[in-house]
Amino acid sequence: MIELVGKIGSMALIDKVNGDIDYNKFANLGRQLKPGMIWVSSGAVEIGRIDYMRRTGAELPTDDNHTKANYAAQGQAILMNMYRNFINPQYGIRQFLVEHNHFNNEKKSIHIKKLLEAAAKQNCVPIVNYNDAVSCEELRKFEIGILCKKKQNVLELVDNDETASQIACLVKAKTLLILSTLDGIYEDVCDPTSLIREISAPSFEALNKKLDEVKLKCLGASRAGANGAKYKLEYIKPCLAQGTQVIIASAKYNIDDILAGRAPSTVIINNSKEF
Repeated sequence: MIELVGKIGSMALIDKVNGDIDYNKFANLGRQLKPGMIWVSSGAVEIGRIDYMRRTGAELPTDDNHTKANYAAQGQAILMNMYRNFINPQYGIRQFLVEHNHFNNEKKSIHIKKLLEAAAKQNCVPIVNYNDAVSCEELRKFEIGILCKKKQNVLELVDNDETASQIACLVKAKTLLILSTLDGIYEDVCDPTSLIREISAPSFEALNKKLDEVKLKCLGASRAGANGAKYKLEYIKPCLAQGTQVIIASAKYNIDDILAGRAPSTVIINNSKEF
């Protein structure tokens, strides 16, 4: 079993004060990532934007799907280089660029599952990102529309929270860890004392109901274009249904401290006896 699938959001990898890559964040992550973990990393688009501005002195003139694809293509190489620079050199790293069609096709998803599991056995850390450079929203919507006519339960993978959740389902991970700029899920995001430490229930049906109630309290997102906490709670439901524990926490804490309960977080558990 894969012990951990982790995901980090774009803004958790950016130094907002200086408008630059947060090199300390990559260094800290690099010390912690190891074989047996699967790491889903956002950041290619934002890092590509920062790199383009640094080299040209201005952003691209339009803000559309093509601009996002251009930034992603430029940022992806930098993103992988950052992980390669800071992950233990004894470990290999392997890049996986995935799209919705990989998870809507059984043969493709099985192929990805085998590759991810092989990486753990071959002393490598998989770094996964949705392939923003070639899968624009217009094409995705078109392809999803065709799939919906053929089958039910079509996956769109609109962001890396959903990507991480589906990978955790695919490999039946013990834990899915989602890192962002916040300590977890709040009763009131404007009140830092209202962190919800645990959401649990004795069955998935009861847990699903609790999550829907908490979603009503989730407002806003970390950046324009992001979906926010309420969508995270929706995306993780398939993981919880199969018994994967989900933890939502801030990227400023060490992974080991979060997993051990030494750092604030929201832990979501399906306590069904079926697992």
